[in-house]
Amino acid sequence: MIPWTLLDTAKIPGGGELRLKQRGQEFSIMLGTNELMNSRLSGSERALATLSCEKIRDRKHPHLLIGGLGMGFTLRAALFELGKDAKVTVAELVPAVISWARGPMASVFDGCLDDPRVALHEGDVRPLIRSSKSIYDAILLDVDNGPDGITHEANDGLYDFKGLRAARDALRPGGVLAVWSAHPDRDFTRRLREIGFAADEVNVRANGKTGARHVIWIAVNPSR
Repeated sequence: MIPWTLLDTAKIPGGGELRLKQRGQEFSIMLGTNELMNSRLSGSERALATLSCEKIRDRKHPHLLIGGLGMGFTLRAALFELGKDAKVTVAELVPAVISWARGPMASVFDGCLDDPRVALHEGDVRPLIRSSKSIYDAILLDVDNGPDGITHEANDGLYDFKGLRAARDALRPGGVLAVWSAHPDRDFTRRLREIGFAADEVNVRANGKTGARHVIWIAVNPSR
């Protein structure tokens, strides 16, 4: 078996360190002993986009906000689903992840960052959400392992009542908040519904039909 090679490390603002590893054509991003993402396992990240885009397919000039660049699978799936009139803003907290996308993992990203529909924001997604009022048709969050985060403690502010209200206010009527998670979380489903979202918890496989089971919440903002 080909051994893993450590390509780079990156500090996470606020603490922690990411490690980018490669084995042949396979890439892995690690935090400690936790593998956050792997280039062979993209099914649930793609589903985050496809399930969201299904809800807003008939909208003109849709604007999506993606929190977390990762390995670009959610972004690429969204661009495939959306028309030429769409705009996709991607917020990535760790600058090195963007450098990896344009460097050693360029083949994985396949040029999606150069799509004219894409606007890349280097920084935390939370200020973008909190400063926005009714401008997004969908907000897709894959910034941690789920509502009970391990990567960045401040991410918890996305998933508490205050954070969910901010996301609701940033969405247009009928817009979608979609959240990726490695595990179920009944308390999070309850919070979504208490805020007023029509929320469904969807189980998906890590690689489409195989692999670990992941969870995606699709929460629709009520029409005003």
